[in-house]
Amino acid sequence: MLDALDKKLLKTVADLEELPKGAYNIRKNGKLLHRQKSANINIETNAEGTGIIVTIKPGTKNESVHIPVILSQAGLFDVVYNSFIVGEGAEVTIIAGCGIHCGAADPEGHAGIHDFQVGKKAKVTYVEKHFAMGEGSGRRTLNPTTKIFLAEGAAAEMELTQIGGVDEANRLNEATLDSGSLLLITERVLTDGEQKAVSTNNIVLKGANSRANMISRSVMKGNSKQTFYATMEALNKCFGHIECDAIIMDNGTNETMPSLQAKHPDAELTHEASIGKIASDQLTKLMSLGLTYDQAVNRIIQGFLK
Repeated sequence: MLDALDKKLLKTVADLEELPKGAYNIRKNGKLLHRQKSANINIETNAEGTGIIVTIKPGTKNESVHIPVILSQAGLFDVVYNSFIVGEGAEVTIIAGCGIHCGAADPEGHAGIHDFQVGKKAKVTYVEKHFAMGEGSGRRTLNPTTKIFLAEGAAAEMELTQIGGVDEANRLNEATLDSGSLLLITERVLTDGEQKAVSTNNIVLKGANSRANMISRSVMKGNSKQTFYATMEALNKCFGHIECDAIIMDNGTNETMPSLQAKHPDAELTHEASIGKIASDQLTKLMSLGLTYDQAVNRIIQGFLK
């Protein structure tokens, strides 16, 4: 059964108020809490017992699978290895995410290592949210790794969000694109206090006419620090774009290091970046509409991260 705390965490990271319909796998404190399969989506524990294998049948349409993780056990650092095999021509949405509740002085953390094999002309929408809360002083750590291979004509859209409360995060995204495939990554990270977040992204445009777009949105408050690395390597005729935008507040700091590597004469790679504070005219306009300063700041930040 889900208790009140479980439900709050699941609502925040996976938009679940109760057990979902269709396929799902819910993990709590390093153990399986609930699992359900569907006619087209199979979920099974891997041979090592360290994670799950999710298999989507070829041709599956308009289905979803939820795989959230929740933690509330002091001193636990949970590591899980998940594999996703998406059949040819399938279209599926995968909702992941991890929620931590820290109520003690002991640290808590989670590392989800996810491997995607997306078949020809298949499409995956992957939504991942990270969040931590609680009155405890223990350090909250989330270190996700996502590795994705897109076969010919496949597409993947990834929405990766760190909502707040995470003291330390080290994210790694790696992708290899075959001919005619498409990858869209949007990453949103909010840090505050003494929090730190590092995002490392390595995208290889291997096939002809492959396309990739990497968008990063970062907000640093308090004394927090974020570092963003992005490497886009073009090995064929292709198109790739990296876009990095950051808002710095208080004493926050940001380092953005994009790298474009064109190794084919017909490769097209572009990059744009901006780092700065909230514009005063935006604040003035919102405050003239009746918002307080704090309300105006929050409205701008939420809009920026969307």
